[in-house]
Amino acid sequence: MHPRKLRHRPTSKLNTSFINQVVEELKANPSKVSIIQDNLEQYRSQTHLKRGFLLAIERFDWVFEASEDIDFICQQILADDYIGNRLRRYPLLFKGVINNA
Repeated sequence: MHPRKLRHRPTSKLNTSFINQVVEELKANPSKVSIIQDNLEQYRSQTHLKRGFLLAIERFDWVFEASEDIDFICQQILADDYIGNRLRRYPLLFKGVINNA
Protein backbone atom coordinates (compact mmCIF):
# COMPACT_ATOMS: atom_id res chain seq x y z
CA MET A 1 0.00 0.00 0.00
CA HIS A 2 1.23 3.47 -0.86
CA PRO A 3 1.17 6.26 1.69
CA ARG A 4 -1.36 8.96 1.00
CA LYS A 5 -0.11 12.11 -0.62
CA LEU A 6 -1.10 15.27 1.14
CA ARG A 7 -2.49 17.77 -1.30
CA HIS A 8 -1.53 21.37 -0.84
CA ARG A 9 -4.72 23.33 -1.33
CA PRO A 10 -4.03 26.97 -2.01
CA THR A 11 -6.43 29.43 -0.43
CA SER A 12 -8.64 31.39 -2.76
CA LYS A 13 -7.30 34.87 -3.48
CA LEU A 14 -10.85 36.23 -3.30
CA ASN A 15 -11.39 34.64 0.11
CA THR A 16 -8.03 35.92 1.37
CA SER A 17 -8.87 39.44 0.23
CA PHE A 18 -12.26 39.28 1.94
CA ILE A 19 -10.79 38.00 5.22
CA ASN A 20 -8.15 40.76 5.17
CA GLN A 21 -10.90 43.36 4.67
CA VAL A 22 -12.84 41.86 7.58
CA VAL A 23 -9.79 42.02 9.85
CA GLU A 24 -9.11 45.65 8.91
CA GLU A 25 -12.76 46.53 9.56
CA LEU A 26 -12.70 44.78 12.94
CA LYS A 27 -9.56 46.66 13.94
CA ALA A 28 -11.14 49.97 12.88
CA ASN A 29 -14.51 49.19 14.52
CA PRO A 30 -14.15 46.62 17.33
CA SER A 31 -17.90 46.82 18.02
CA LYS A 32 -18.50 44.84 14.81
CA VAL A 33 -17.49 41.70 16.69
CA SER A 34 -21.12 41.65 17.80
CA ILE A 35 -22.13 41.10 14.14
CA ILE A 36 -20.01 37.94 14.08
CA GLN A 37 -21.54 36.80 17.37
CA ASP A 38 -25.04 37.40 15.95
CA ASN A 39 -24.12 35.36 12.87
CA LEU A 40 -22.90 32.54 15.11
CA GLU A 41 -26.21 32.52 16.99
CA GLN A 42 -28.20 32.62 13.76
CA TYR A 43 -26.35 29.66 12.23
CA ARG A 44 -26.28 27.75 15.52
CA SER A 45 -30.09 27.84 15.63
CA GLN A 46 -30.38 26.13 12.23
CA THR A 47 -31.07 22.42 12.40
CA HIS A 48 -29.12 21.06 9.42
CA LEU A 49 -25.57 22.33 9.09
CA LYS A 50 -22.44 20.58 7.89
CA ARG A 51 -20.21 19.25 10.61
CA GLY A 52 -17.34 21.48 9.49
CA PHE A 53 -19.52 24.58 9.76
CA LEU A 54 -20.57 23.58 13.28
CA LEU A 55 -16.91 23.06 14.19
CA ALA A 56 -16.10 26.55 12.90
CA ILE A 57 -18.83 28.00 15.12
CA GLU A 58 -17.44 26.08 18.08
CA ARG A 59 -13.90 27.31 17.37
CA PHE A 60 -15.14 30.90 17.22
CA ASP A 61 -16.74 30.35 20.63
CA TRP A 62 -13.34 29.21 21.90
CA VAL A 63 -11.69 32.36 20.55
CA PHE A 64 -14.31 34.62 22.16
CA GLU A 65 -14.00 32.78 25.48
CA ALA A 66 -10.20 33.06 25.44
CA SER A 67 -10.18 36.83 25.07
CA GLU A 68 -12.31 39.80 24.11
CA ASP A 69 -9.25 41.70 22.86
CA ILE A 70 -9.78 42.63 19.21
CA ASP A 71 -6.10 42.15 18.34
CA PHE A 72 -6.19 38.61 19.73
CA ILE A 73 -9.37 37.81 17.79
CA CYS A 74 -7.88 39.15 14.54
CA GLN A 75 -4.66 37.24 15.21
CA GLN A 76 -6.65 34.01 15.63
CA ILE A 77 -8.60 34.63 12.41
CA LEU A 78 -5.36 35.10 10.45
CA ALA A 79 -3.39 32.36 12.25
CA ASP A 80 -1.91 29.65 10.06
CA ASP A 81 -3.06 26.85 12.34
CA TYR A 82 -6.07 24.59 12.75
CA ILE A 83 -8.35 27.19 14.31
CA GLY A 84 -7.43 29.96 11.86
CA ASN A 85 -7.92 27.69 8.86
CA ARG A 86 -11.26 26.51 10.23
CA LEU A 87 -12.50 30.08 10.79
CA ARG A 88 -11.41 31.31 7.35
CA ARG A 89 -13.01 28.33 5.60
CA TYR A 90 -16.52 29.72 6.21
CA PRO A 91 -16.72 33.39 5.18
CA LEU A 92 -20.48 33.41 5.86
CA LEU A 93 -19.60 33.78 9.53
CA PHE A 94 -18.27 37.26 8.70
CA LYS A 95 -21.38 38.36 6.77
CA GLY A 96 -22.26 41.98 7.47
CA VAL A 97 -18.91 43.04 8.95
CA ILE A 98 -17.94 44.83 5.75
CA ASN A 99 -20.58 47.35 4.72
CA ASN A 100 -20.76 46.20 1.09
CA ALA A 101 -20.89 42.48 1.99
